[in-house]
Amino acid sequence: NDLTLPDIAALCDVFYIGGTKVGALFGEAVVIKNPELAQDFRYLIKQNGGMLAKGRLLGLQFDALFTDGLYQEISAHAIAMAEKLREAFTAKGYTYLAPNRTNQIFVIVPDAHLAKISEQFEYSYDQRIDATHSCVRFCTGWATKEENVDALIRCVEKL
Repeated sequence: NDLTLPDIAALCDVFYIGGTKVGALFGEAVVIKNPELAQDFRYLIKQNGGMLAKGRLLGLQFDALFTDGLYQEISAHAIAMAEKLREAFTAKGYTYLAPNRTNQIFVIVPDAHLAKISEQFEYSYDQRIDATHSCVRFCTGWATKEENVDALIRCVEKL
């Protein structure tokens, strides 16, 4: 979609910004715009083991990522690699769980093809679609190499 980060901030009560797929060592930033929803949030995440004792390193990562458009630049690479995969799966006649334009694709694949794909490539199993098809997730990130995407595409083209 064409929403910018300021658009999302204006339209949402709560959203999060991922870090690991753009090179952060760990973590996500949860942005709570609605103060009513923030009540006890810090206590709840701490109680459930979701808050670091020291958050400075997490904050420094996002400070660096949001300097000079770095987050958008790194994200653009991940999305371009996912789009390249998406185009190849579409050309082969595969369908998707839902249309999207992110760094993740949820493609519906015949189970027989998954066995061949899994010989060389990793994916996350999402769900059973019917007796002979499953939905799996392919995810790209800051470190995704185009030659690896091309190798997966060659594998898919042979199926």
